[in-house]
Amino acid sequence: MSCILNIDTSTDTCSVALSEDGACLHHDEDPGGFHHSERLGTFVAEALSFADSHAIPLDAVAVSSGPGSYTGLRVGVSMAKGVCYGMDVPLIAIPTLEVLCVPVLLGRELEDDALLCPMVDARRMEVYAAIYDRALRPVRAVGADIVDGDTYREWLDAHPVYFFGPGAAKCMDAIAHPNARLIENIKPMARYMFPLAEKRIALGQYEDVAYFTPFYLKDFVAKPSKPLL
Repeated sequence: MSCILNIDTSTDTCSVALSEDGACLHHDEDPGGFHHSERLGTFVAEALSFADSHAIPLDAVAVSSGPGSYTGLRVGVSMAKGVCYGMDVPLIAIPTLEVLCVPVLLGRELEDDALLCPMVDARRMEVYAAIYDRALRPVRAVGADIVDGDTYREWLDAHPVYFFGPGAAKCMDAIAHPNARLIENIKPMARYMFPLAEKRIALGQYEDVAYFTPFYLKDFVAKPSKPLL
């Protein structure tokens, strides 16, 4: 296990958490809108101060890597890189859609064949989404979707599908399928990141600090969904 500084600025909530050995030691969150550039530095300083006061050496920095807000992700990734350079620790990237799945997997009783569809909001009836099974294996890769009654039908016809995240609520009337389940008030938070970060540490999955860039919403053009082949 390791001590990890976790940072999420992918949506309108700014959050930082310090974790060690599978436990959250310290966390700060500001859900009040896009004030990341004002709040993030303070949150990171408080987390590092907590680690220092408890003589806990930092082993890595994990950052939510998108898709998400262009400005928010830039702020978070820039801070994460700065800490990595300053403290000579590796960088871990955690996809935002995977972060959204953690509170659902930890807090809900799901059917054995249930699928998870985390969504990040875009304009109108567009979302950025992926579909995972309960082991967080991708069933359909991250994509930009224009949501209507057919967008997720092939999965809904065969499985209960849980929709959640900042883009989910607006889509439910359009989806209108008996196997569609909405879970409200799920946001990506740094305190949900560390199980995913610890897995990447165990697998040695680190990013090149100099060249890493996040997964911006602008990297997508909305299009009909296609299954993985």
